[in-house]
This record gives sequence, C-alpha cells and structure tokens, in this order.
Amino acid sequence: MTEGGKKAMFPLNVSVLFCVLKQRTKILHALCSSGSAEHLERVLDILLAKGALIWEDYQNIQAVGLSFSESCSNLQENDECQSTSNQTLLAQRPSLVHKLQGCVDGVLAALLDSGHFSSADCDEVRLPIYTPTQQARRLLDHVRSRGDLAASVLLQYIHQKQEPGLPLNQRELTPPKEFLKYQKKLSSSVSAQACFLSTYAGTSHMSLDDIYTDGQLELAEVNAHGPLGLEDIVGLVGIVNEEADTVLVSGEAGSGKSTLLQRLHLLWARGVALQDFLLLFPFSCRRLNSEHNELSVQELLFQHCCWPDRNQEEIFQFILDHPHQILFTFDGLDELKQSFTDEHRVCCPTQRAPVHVLLFNLIQGSLMKGVQKVVTSRSEAVSPLLKKHLRKEVVLKGFSPTGIDSFVRKHHRDPTVAAKVLESMQANTALLGLCHSPVLCWIVSQCHKELLGCGEGSPKTITDVYLMILQHFLQHQSPLKSTMGLGWLQEHLKTVLLLGQLAFEGITSTCYIFSGTDLEACGVTEKDICMVFLIKSKDMSSTHSKCYEFSHVTLQCFFAALFIVLSSNTNRSVIPKLFELENRETGLTRVCFTACLPSSDQQQQASEKESKAAETPNLQITAMFVSGLLSQRHQNLWLHCCPSAAVEKKARQVARCLSKGIQKHFRSIPQPVQGEKKSMHAMPDFVWLIKCLYEMQESRIAKDAMSKLEVDHLKLTYCNIGPVECTALAYVLQHLRNPVGLQLDNNSVGDVGVEQLLPCMHICNSLYLRNNNITDEGIRKLIAKVIQCDSFQKIALFNNKLTDACMQDFSYLLKTKQVFISLRLGNNNITAEGAKQLAEGLKANQTLAYLGLWGNRIGDAGTEALASSLERSNSLVWLSLVGNGVGSAGACALANLIRKSTSLQELWLTENCITRTGVECLIQALKHNTHVTSVWLRNNDLSLEDAEEMKQLESRLIF
Repeated sequence: MTEGGKKAMFPLNVSVLFCVLKQRTKILHALCSSGSAEHLERVLDILLAKGALIWEDYQNIQAVGLSFSESCSNLQENDECQSTSNQTLLAQRPSLVHKLQGCVDGVLAALLDSGHFSSADCDEVRLPIYTPTQQARRLLDHVRSRGDLAASVLLQYIHQKQEPGLPLNQRELTPPKEFLKYQKKLSSSVSAQACFLSTYAGTSHMSLDDIYTDGQLELAEVNAHGPLGLEDIVGLVGIVNEEADTVLVSGEAGSGKSTLLQRLHLLWARGVALQDFLLLFPFSCRRLNSEHNELSVQELLFQHCCWPDRNQEEIFQFILDHPHQILFTFDGLDELKQSFTDEHRVCCPTQRAPVHVLLFNLIQGSLMKGVQKVVTSRSEAVSPLLKKHLRKEVVLKGFSPTGIDSFVRKHHRDPTVAAKVLESMQANTALLGLCHSPVLCWIVSQCHKELLGCGEGSPKTITDVYLMILQHFLQHQSPLKSTMGLGWLQEHLKTVLLLGQLAFEGITSTCYIFSGTDLEACGVTEKDICMVFLIKSKDMSSTHSKCYEFSHVTLQCFFAALFIVLSSNTNRSVIPKLFELENRETGLTRVCFTACLPSSDQQQQASEKESKAAETPNLQITAMFVSGLLSQRHQNLWLHCCPSAAVEKKARQVARCLSKGIQKHFRSIPQPVQGEKKSMHAMPDFVWLIKCLYEMQESRIAKDAMSKLEVDHLKLTYCNIGPVECTALAYVLQHLRNPVGLQLDNNSVGDVGVEQLLPCMHICNSLYLRNNNITDEGIRKLIAKVIQCDSFQKIALFNNKLTDACMQDFSYLLKTKQVFISLRLGNNNITAEGAKQLAEGLKANQTLAYLGLWGNRIGDAGTEALASSLERSNSLVWLSLVGNGVGSAGACALANLIRKSTSLQELWLTENCITRTGVECLIQALKHNTHVTSVWLRNNDLSLEDAEEMKQLESRLIF
C-alpha cells in the first residue's frame, strides 16, 4: 500500500472506533445474549489473527470473562512462540479452529507420540465441559505454550488430513491390484500423448523434452509471491479459497498454456512430479465440444481418457473414496461452446448430463468434491461467476528474455544459426517484443531463413509474422520453388481460401475440431491437409473417428481473416459486425453464415441455441489480423488474388470501424470533478482496438483517432499489457496533441516493453509502472530517453526489480532535468550504496517535491546521505522511508533536515527501528519547523508508554 493510502486509513480507523463505542451496548448484547461464549470467541480469534489483540490481552480476557478457560492465563509464552509455525497458529486461528473440529483426537495422538504432550495435557483438552470448538481453541492455546516444534506437528497433521494427496496418506493407502493396473495403463497413455509437442504446425516429431522452455508463471494476486514452478500450480502457495478445488491457469493466446499442461502430464506419467496424485485425467475442452451424448462422470473419465480392461466399478469407487489423490486437467475452457454457469446442478457422479454441465459442476465442486482440477483459459474469457469457485489463479505471461534465448537455442541445434536468429531479434525490438509469446517465438525461429534474408523488411507486426509462416510452409510445398517474390500466394490461393473458409466457419461457431465431413463440405482435400496447417486431433480415447484441427487457434484466426479479406463471397456487413462489441453475442454468427453457408446449413446452425453465438477473444484476434492484412504495406500481395477495389473497400471499412470504436471509448469518459484532472480508465477492448490500429500501420488513421482524445491521465492498469501492447500503444499515443500521464501499473511490461514505449515518451508528463518486472537495464534506456523530453516530470516504479546499479541513472536524471517533481521507487532492492548515489543527484535538484523509497534497505547510512543532500531543498514536501531499517542515527539525520527545510510537510518513517533517542531528536527539530504537518512513526522500537509520552510532547508525531 502506498503511504498516501495508509494515511487515508487513519481517520477511517478513528471513525470506526467511535462507531464501536457508540454501539457498545448492542455489540455486548449480540456477543453475550445467546448464553454461549462462542460469538465472543470467534471475534477474539479474528482479532488475534489480524494482530489487533496481543496474546497477553487475550489471556486476560479469558481469565476474567470466560469460565471455561480459568487456567489458560497460566500458559506463558516463551521465546519460541515468536517463530514461524507459532505465528501461523495465530494468523490462521479462525480457519484452524474450523479444521480441528473432528480431528482433535488425532492431533493429540500425534503430539503424544512426538513427546510434546503428556496424557494429562490430552485429558485437559478433552474435558467434557468443552464444546468441539472450545476443545480446538484449548488445543491451540496449549500448543502455542509448547513452542514451534509442537506447532509444526499440529500444522503437519492438518495438512496431511485435509490437503490433497500428501505422502503420509499414500503410505497408508494400499490400492487394489486392478487399480494399480489401471494406473499403469493411464500413465502409459498420458505419456504417449504428451511426449511430443502437439501445439504447433509441423512439430509432431519434436520431443517435448528437447524444446520445452519454462514461461513466466505468477500468481494473479499482486505482490503475493515471486515466480512459480510447475508444481506450485497445485501446491499450497497463493490459495485464496481453501474450500475450492479448481486452479485456473490464465494467459493470452499463444502464451504456452497447453504446452505447460502437456509438460505437467508428462512429468506425472514419468513419476517425477505431482506424485501426490495417483491418477491424472487430461481433457481438452475443444474435443469435449464434439461429445453430443449425455455422460456420467464415470463415462467421461473412462471414455475420454483411458478405458479400464476390467473392474470398472471397483476402480471408479476407489476414485470416489480417495478424491484428494485424483487430478483432472481441462485445457482451453475458453474454447468450450457454452459459457460457464452454475444454474444446472448435478451432484451424483453416476447421473448423466451434457458434458458441459458435468464440467461446470466439476469446476464449482458440486461433483467430485475434493478432486483437484486445473483449468486453462484466456483471462478475458473468465467470468466473475467462475472466479468465485477458484482455489487460486495463476497467470502464464509467456517467455522472459532468458526464455526466448533458451527456446531459440533449443530449436536450433546449430549454435551458429541460433546466434544469428537471436541477433536478428535483438536488432528489431518490435520483433523481440513479439517473441515473448511462445507461439510467435516458434514461428520466428521456424522461419529463420526468411527472417535472416529479409533485411530492413523484418517483421514488425503480428500479421507480418503469420504471413511469414504462411509463406514458409507454402513455398516448402513447391519443390522447385518456381514462384518467388509476391507470386507465392497466388499459386496456392485455392488452398488458402478453402482452409480460410473452414477456419472462418469454425471461429464463428466456436468449432476447433473438424471431422472428415466438415473438411469435405468446405472442399478441403488431402493435398490441402499436407500443407501442415491442419494436424490430426489427438484424443485420449479410441472411440472417435479421425479428426483435424488447426495447429494453433491463432493460426485458425489468421486463416479466417485471410478468407474475409480474399473471398468475394462474404457479406459486406461481416467486417462491421466483427468490430461491434455489443453485437457479438447476438448477430455475428447469423450474418457470417448467411453469407457463407448453404441454406440447409444455415437452418442447422440456427438450431444450436444453447451454444455461444461467437467467442469474443478469437473474434478479436481475427479482427486484428484483418486489420493487418488490409494494411497498405501488404496490398501488393493481393494484386492477382482478388480485385483491388474490393480490398480497398474493405480497408476503408476497417478504418471506419476502428475510428468509431475509439471514439466510443472517448465519449464514455466522465467529466472530471471540479479541481481534478480529466482521467480515462481504458478497458481491455480499448487495448485491442489500439493493437488493430498498429497492425494496419497507417499513421494517418492513428493520428485522426488520437486527435479527439483530450484527457490529462490515461490509466491502463490490469489490462494484460506486455511488450506487444507497448509497441502498439507507443505507435498510437505518439499522435496525442497534449501531454498525458500514462499509468500502466500491474501489467507485464518488462524491460522490452519499456523500450517499446520510448517513442511516445515525449507526450508523457508522468509514467507509472508499478509491479511490471522491470530491471536496471530497462531503466537505463528509459532515462536516456526521458531526459530529452521536456514535459516528463514524474515517475513511479515501485514493486519492480531495481537495484543500486540504476541509481546513478536516476542521479543523472535529477541533475539533468530542470523540472522534475516526483520520484517513487518503493519496494525494490536499493541499499545504502544506492541511496548515496541518488543523493548526489538530489544535491543538484531544486524541483523535486515527492521522494518515495519505502520498502528498500537503505538503513542509517543511506538515510544520512539522503537527509544531508536534501537540507538545501526548497521544493521537497513529501518523503517516505517506510520499512528501510532506519534507526535512531538516521532519525537524527532527518531531524537536521526538518530543522533546515522550509518546504517539507510529511515524513513517513513507519516500520523502522527508531528508538526513543531518535524520536527525541525529531521532537527537538519540530520545535523549529512549523511547516511539517505530520511525522509517521508507527511500528518502531518504542514501548506504548514511550509512544504516548512522545505524542503528548509533539502532536504531529503519529504512532
């Protein structure tokens, strides 16, 4: 939380306190009128967990007010009680009380066996006068008094009892013989399906071991944890709902979600990961779309994954009896035809229902409660209703720069070729930004010969990259390569149109797997299939006939876009409908199919009322490709493929649609409150429109669109902004008329994204990049640019990965910029050495008003350097050094700053180690300064008595 946020909370807490005192009589009646102490105990549990009640006060309350705990005040807290496990007992007390009910005897037995409890201790906890919840609390109190080792025994027992598939449970478990045979068969089947990379074109013989590269995996909860490993997906880290069983792995199209699941499957099948789970059942949602029969859970598992040779009932009963040792995975929930709902409940695993109803009930826990489920989906396709049923959400953010390097070197065993490909990527930062997406990185790496031979025509947009892969595979199908130059598309136009129609019909009907009948209806032949854009659809069961799918969903979107651009059979309203967000779920499918399908197919399609009319994320990708294909840069490709007038007309349609969509967003901006700046909080759809503008590469259209935007602050937080989006934003925002503040907090910008933003820095007066995985390297490039931008005056970079190495750059910025108002670098890795370097720049700056360095490690030495450098400042009004290990020496140095400053108003020093001596120095300094309004000193090394005494001496001190 920012210090401004903490400050705002203080008056709120006071008002709450007054409210509590005013309602004292009613509260006491509510807590005590039932004749039971349970309500009061629950409140005490929460207060202890939140740190609002210290242990001694809790014991006093028990001693005087709770008859069932007369001896509890005799339990003394020793030094060990401050350790990790004992802290967990306090922090999780409410949930532990709930979990201990029904297993108190088991915990007591474990404590007795470990020697931490005696028989007398156990008898005292089991006294018949206690209710089950009172027994649980009594047990927790006794365990705290016995130290950290006893607390560890209790926590371990609860995890083994209630968390899925821990080793202890497995040692106690002896599965029947037929189950073990089935486990072996399932493992073999899963391994066979997962050992080769299955998500890209032409890679059916690429070993997953040889090519798999870890992506950036993080919790969706901000600041909750660092990078995650594969097994953390189903681990205990980051759980937000302990009652739920479903983990969501979200990410953009092409971020590697399917490959990640495939890796998990392979590691489980080999016995090297996820061994807490006896069985793993993998499902593909796009393949479940093809299941039209109603099934029970048993039929779903055995028909779609692996059929037991015998004793099906016995095996399924074992699964029902041991749900915590079973794992289901569902890949591509966003590709399911039906939207998630919890309206149709199914609780019986033998009851038959439509497959999507079974899936939704599995996800929400109505079916197979206790079985862990891992679901992948694009984040924008996940509704708030679904999120209520999630155990946690994990975000896959594609490759890091290191990951790109690793993937390319794995893809090219010749180190010379790999080095050349990487050199080409590094020379084109727009292309490097694209390669953070694994699917785009694969395409660029696959087309290395085309990439190395294109010179200054190197790809800049996503459309460029997909045209490159199209050319690559089409020309490889021409043995003599007779059609060089621009003729390669004309030679294969028929195949492109046939595959385009198939892709288009699939996208508009949420269909991603095609039967032989589907291919025949579109005229797709075996020769077309050999182009490797279509691959055989892998299925765990053997009951389905041979089917095909596009090698990646984004490739299907690309072919659908090619069909829209090149075909003369599409209705003129297809493009407008593609860009009209409000009509996606109502009119698009009907319009598209009216233009493309025979009348019998229209009727059949219209009858499918339960399925989604169209899926927004894939339609947006298709629209983005349509924008790119209709760019002036590519119109020479279409010269001999379709009439130029038709292409130009479609291009004008797209330009009008984009302009209209952007203007709609601008009109939605509310008028500012008097005295405040006009701010626009952009939605993800706005980012999509910006990306479409970038794909067109028409600066005139971008300039016209941005000329209507009149805001002071543009906010794009939590919008999945990565390097690709940064490139598009910079391309469009550089055409703004007036400087704006650009806020990109809580995205995935990274160093490459920072570099992509540089072209629009001249139009930014402030930049907010909180929690964006930015390092010193990105900062060097950013500062080298912004020192040349007259309007740039503020930067906020807290919660990144900055170190002392970039402090010289900030120092240079402060020395160079004539006007620079705000620098916020909280929660990074800055030490005293970095503070000293920054101080050199502060000495030369007379405009900085806000300096935030909270949550670093600058200590007394760094504080002394900063204070000394700021003594001559006539502009600084706000300084935060919260949580920096500042002691009394640092406080005394800041006292000198207070004594000499004529501008400072707020000083934040909470969560440090300042003692009475340091506070006394501050008090003396404040006697000579009337400008300072508050000095925040909460959570320092002061007793309650000292804090009260100091506050009486100086009211501006806040403890």
